[in-house]
Amino acid sequence: MRAVDAVDAEAGKGLVGDRYHGTKHRHVTIQSQELLDRAADDLGYRFDPGATRRNVTVDAGEIPTTPGTRLVIGDVELEVVRVSAPCRLLDDFIGPGAAAALRRRAGSTCRLLTSGTISVDDDVRLLPELAG
Repeated sequence: MRAVDAVDAEAGKGLVGDRYHGTKHRHVTIQSQELLDRAADDLGYRFDPGATRRNVTVDAGEIPTTPGTRLVIGDVELEVVRVSAPCRLLDDFIGPGAAAALRRRAGSTCRLLTSGTISVDDDVRLLPELAG
């Protein structure tokens, strides 16, 4: 994992350069720095957000986890597919207890509905639910 200032997002494919680019549903994973900070408080030390192996870290708030929820980062529309469960390998990458500390804080896996560029400092907003 490496931090970048911007990444190209391709609808139906994922983030250009990501190992999951081209897979059916795992286009992008997002997490909240605020929730990572809470996990760090539980662990008793700070850690690099990249150690969680998520694609995008937003600066504040909770990440929607309900499948079908839509959000926009910059001008790219995403749809939540599922909660991103923390991997047990996080205990190796971050430290003992990391996977447990990140339970319910590990973000969401989303599919990309539109193409565009996701950049540092882009606004993140939830879209209203579609009428059924």
